[in-house]
Amino acid sequence: MRNKKISDLIKDSIDFHVHVDPDPFHERSIDALALSYSASQIGMKAVVIKSHHIGTAPLAYLVNKVNPEFLTIGSLVLNSAVGGINPEVVEVAASLGAKVIWMPTYSSIPDLERRKNSKALIYSSKNAQDNGISIIDNKNQLISPLIKILEIVKEYEIVICTGHISIPEIYALVNETTKRKIKIVVTHPLTPIVGASLSLQQQVELVKKGAFIEHCFSACLPFLGNLDPNILVRHIKSVEAKNCILSTDSGLSIVPQPTEFFIYMLAIMLKLGLSKNELEWMVKINPAKLLDLT
Repeated sequence: MRNKKISDLIKDSIDFHVHVDPDPFHERSIDALALSYSASQIGMKAVVIKSHHIGTAPLAYLVNKVNPEFLTIGSLVLNSAVGGINPEVVEVAASLGAKVIWMPTYSSIPDLERRKNSKALIYSSKNAQDNGISIIDNKNQLISPLIKILEIVKEYEIVICTGHISIPEIYALVNETTKRKIKIVVTHPLTPIVGASLSLQQQVELVKKGAFIEHCFSACLPFLGNLDPNILVRHIKSVEAKNCILSTDSGLSIVPQPTEFFIYMLAIMLKLGLSKNELEWMVKINPAKLLDLT
């Protein structure tokens, strides 16, 4: 029988970061429709589905038509497959209901460097751009197409997430989004294999500017970072749970399917010292606030 604390935490929870089929380069553990049924059956409120290669808003639209008892939320990642820092594709995604826009992941310069050194997952097309995408110029200022994207994001009340960009890019983006009162999430602060490693001091600085910190539990897996979950707990307590969200970043076929992994994540975090209240901030209150579901 499931622990009552975990059952209470699952009810109306949101997983902000899940990868599903169809996917061109990875075998995923579940497709979007099956995920919506699985998550609704255990009492969750919503999931955000993510693809590194395509916008998922049309897929979310269809899934919600088939299973209107649960909310599947579409997103877009600004990789080269969709034209990179492309205001047109953002406008299209926004008009179709996307609620989350990620900065480049496999197309980011840090990911490109990691692949050259064989220190990153290979999940881009063999026809992907050879040069990485940066969102800043040589003066560390945001490039003009991104400013246009921020105007679209502001109009549609979309969340911006940092993806796999560099630390200077993160700071430039957080400075501009918070100035414009745009919701901003810093992704993967403790996962060098897919993100920019941020010190605790840097996380605190970014939170003070107005950003949320997203911790993905998949970072604790041996092949995705092997992060000691105790370190994750320590950082959450230092930054404070009210400034963080906790997601699975699940979907790989070799990992338990997302709802099972979500339950496992909650159980581990409780066991290692996070309180029910702290977890509620990260899997209910903050994701709902970011996605306008309060």
